[in-house]
Amino acid sequence: MFKSTTLALVLVSVPVAAEVTLSLELPRHEGSQYRPYVAVWVENPQQQAVATLAVWRKEADWLKDMRRWWRKSGRYENGQPDGVSGATRKPGVYQLQWDGRDQQGNALPPGRYTLHIEAAREHGSRSLVSQAIELGQTTSYHLEPVAELGAITIHTGVKS
Repeated sequence: MFKSTTLALVLVSVPVAAEVTLSLELPRHEGSQYRPYVAVWVENPQQQAVATLAVWRKEADWLKDMRRWWRKSGRYENGQPDGVSGATRKPGVYQLQWDGRDQQGNALPPGRYTLHIEAAREHGSRSLVSQAIELGQTTSYHLEPVAELGAITIHTGVKS
């Protein structure tokens, strides 16, 4: 007699050591004495904020002007995301790095996420740019300048 054996293969999405670097330019606005408030965060495919990378601020009163970040994350963090908030920045180019971990320090699984960068200026305009990124893949993205944000370059990769 022959005995039949069934083999089940289960594919599991295992978190990888992701690495995302971001170069962000804050342009000079002639005649403006205010520096923009800036929030940089990542959302999953369900549009839930999974990580806040930076919040550059002065007073909490103006955080609500970064409307999308405030709705998705800011109001739940009382405007003080641990370890990522700091003072507003003067015009220039700034570098940020993200290790692909969520707010609790857990590595996120490979896949598609959306990186958002929002800037709002007191008595000025507001800008929001978004870029879909693939964690676990090596790719570069280049975003064109908008009113409150200059050129932005994003590199994704895997730590070796």
